[in-house]
Amino acid sequence: MEFLKNLFTAPLHRFIHKDFHEVVSRMTLIDKFLFLIVHSMDKLGILWHRLPVFVGLFYLGLRRHLHQEYNLFNVGKTPAGVRFNPADYPYRTANGEYNDPFNEGAGSEGTFFGRNILPADQKHKLLKPDPLVVATKFLSRRSFKDTGKQFNMIAATWIQFMIHDWIDHLEDTNQVELVAPREVADKCPLSSFKFYKTKEVPTGFYEIKEGHLNVRTPWWDGSGIYGSNTERLHKLRTFKDGKLKIAKDGLLLHDQNGVAVTGDVRNTWAGLSTLQALFVKEHNAVCDALKREDPDLGDEELYRHARLVTSAVIAKVHTIDWTVELLKTDTLLAGMRINWYGILGKKFKDTFGHVGGAILGGFVGMKKPENHGVPYSLTEEFTSVYRMHALLPDTLNLRDIDAQPGPNKSPPSAEKVPMENLVGHKGEKALSAIGFEKRIVSMGHQACGALELWNYPLWLRDLIPQNTDGTDRPDHVDLPALEVYRDRERKAARYNEFRRALLLIPISKWEDLTEDKEAIEVLNEVYGDDVEELDLQVGLMAEKKIKGFAISETAFVIFLLMASRRLEADRFFTSSFNEETYTKKGLEWVNTTESLKDVLHRHYPEITEKWMNSTSAFSVWDSPPNSHNPIPLYLRVPQ
Repeated sequence: MEFLKNLFTAPLHRFIHKDFHEVVSRMTLIDKFLFLIVHSMDKLGILWHRLPVFVGLFYLGLRRHLHQEYNLFNVGKTPAGVRFNPADYPYRTANGEYNDPFNEGAGSEGTFFGRNILPADQKHKLLKPDPLVVATKFLSRRSFKDTGKQFNMIAATWIQFMIHDWIDHLEDTNQVELVAPREVADKCPLSSFKFYKTKEVPTGFYEIKEGHLNVRTPWWDGSGIYGSNTERLHKLRTFKDGKLKIAKDGLLLHDQNGVAVTGDVRNTWAGLSTLQALFVKEHNAVCDALKREDPDLGDEELYRHARLVTSAVIAKVHTIDWTVELLKTDTLLAGMRINWYGILGKKFKDTFGHVGGAILGGFVGMKKPENHGVPYSLTEEFTSVYRMHALLPDTLNLRDIDAQPGPNKSPPSAEKVPMENLVGHKGEKALSAIGFEKRIVSMGHQACGALELWNYPLWLRDLIPQNTDGTDRPDHVDLPALEVYRDRERKAARYNEFRRALLLIPISKWEDLTEDKEAIEVLNEVYGDDVEELDLQVGLMAEKKIKGFAISETAFVIFLLMASRRLEADRFFTSSFNEETYTKKGLEWVNTTESLKDVLHRHYPEITEKWMNSTSAFSVWDSPPNSHNPIPLYLRVPQ
């Protein structure tokens, strides 16, 4: 076999990009062949997103397989020979334990972030170039650029709702101070700012010796509304009929300090609280439906079943609704529906159940979870590509919902509220005055920001951060500068090495990254001609985007891997996605909910009927509904 490998590999080295020779040498013979297909298309400029849908899906399937094999690294020790009986835990635990039958702690609160790329030590380059220079010259907003009708403020808020479900780093007690260099000091709102380091923890493992801990549960378990531990959860439950606490006006309750009573309260704003309130209502509605179906169910049973159902609804909305709008192409519409339903589709799955493996029947309902030999976690690189604060605008355009709808169900503007007035405790008070209906309609009708250079909100450069209990910290922070520093501190690779490690052809000059002459000029000014020094965040914002994509292709490759992993590694989306675990009524609830629009219509039918013209609640609501396309999805060719 070794002889055959060498015989096969030697002539290919002339064709394969030199940066991939080492990784290809470690691949199996089959993976070498699959890599050659993917790499040939990349190198020859055959763009997968311009090919017929079924060909594009084939390319993405091959690429995802390679990343599952070569871009999943465990951080920390893995228990050996330990197994529990899943029947003893037919529910999601408060802290995420007892999901993986072979690793009871996988995905629980306080476990390590994993890696998609081996750590890139930047200890001596934390300030090279200075994060405040990078934030000022590349990220700081000049004028607001939006996404047109594709993505609205609900979509921007939704991803923060998911982040509050998935990831947050444990911080150290030691602080770092960044001081604005003279060359940009007059353009920085803060002359200096202090923040806590990310806590570095020994892993006890030889390959990756230090890592960082996730204080949220990385499973798709709704911890944004349930919390990530028992103590928090107990504060949220009514302990009657399985329900969670919520105010009579449909908004979140608040404690004596003005902090919202919900699962995650750190660094929140009025939009996030709106979605948290909506899904508390969803949980409670599931409880009512289950109770009607089986009056003998007690409080604990109702809570457990309703949490499973609500978490699955959130995961489904994200998979086949939010992501489809984010990556608005027929290829990704097909791909995301395959993740949930399989190639055979929804009608077949609803009629015959899950048939075949992940490709035919989708990840949801597979016979057993699949983690590809690496314990489940979310990763440092996943955190890096989900830095999307440029989606936020400078003001929220509140609408008059007492007026009659205008063209395409558009409500007239009432007033513009600065975003800084909607953040933190001020935001909670503002939301109470605005109300749920006005808030959600206003967000639905407003486009969000574009993920591009020079579009990071200025008001986030002087931000009051919060502790995990929702209390304010005394030191303001410059968020874009902090995010540049965080990537370096957490050893996320810089842009070119990031691409290289993901089997994407690296850039060799700035013109490979962007056609924007001004951007190239500033890149030369800050980084010289050394493309290897380019910070990840700058590269992701500057990169030329695929038509229909709101994010860069580099970020998308992490999505491709991890979006699938969130479903396929979770027992409650695979082997335990059944009537026995969810109840018959609960499973029916999940299977008949296809979008956020369905959830909104369930609780506020007057909003969707009167104010929503669009097909998806994540696109701007006055946009036209999707037109019927008679061509079968898999046979379509992008225009």
